[in-house]
Amino acid sequence: MQCIYKAYARSQGSGRIVSKKDRKTSKKDSQLVLRLDKAERDAFVDLCKSLDTSAAREIRAFIRKFMKENAS
Repeated sequence: MQCIYKAYARSQGSGRIVSKKDRKTSKKDSQLVLRLDKAERDAFVDLCKSLDTSAAREIRAFIRKFMKENAS
């Protein structure tokens, strides 16, 4: 299991191996609540699964990209 975790952590950014201890200290500490049509939400989650990603990961990526493009 350790090998799988290290490969996942390596693919998530800088290329360095991130230990479980480091991951816990950088844990997300805030939430954003959205109201969506159930069918739209389900279709989005299903699409993310078919692309081997998560809805949360894609939404975070969108937010980062949006902020980078629109920061003053």
